[in-house]
Amino acid sequence: MDFKVILTPQAQDDLREIVSFIARNNSSRARTFGNELIDQALSLASLPERGRVVPEIAESSVREMVHGSYRIIYEIFREPATVYVLRFWHAARGEPEIKK
Repeated sequence: MDFKVILTPQAQDDLREIVSFIARNNSSRARTFGNELIDQALSLASLPERGRVVPEIAESSVREMVHGSYRIIYEIFREPATVYVLRFWHAARGEPEIKK
């Protein structure tokens, strides 16, 4: 059973900020990198538990995958089978604020 993947408004804002920042130096890379982050997030539909538990939260339903220097932080719900992408966060920015 595949999970539905939803990008929260905060994750969408993060993605826009990331793409805008990269675009200052390389607009074509900004687009491709933004698409890579989206593709990684959407890949959670088939196996959402593959990410590790987020250490700052320590709840089994809140996990993360790493893509380059970015953390893709998400929460898994069983009923209905849904993954909410909470943040796209650059590791150098410290600990993200996560609104659940």
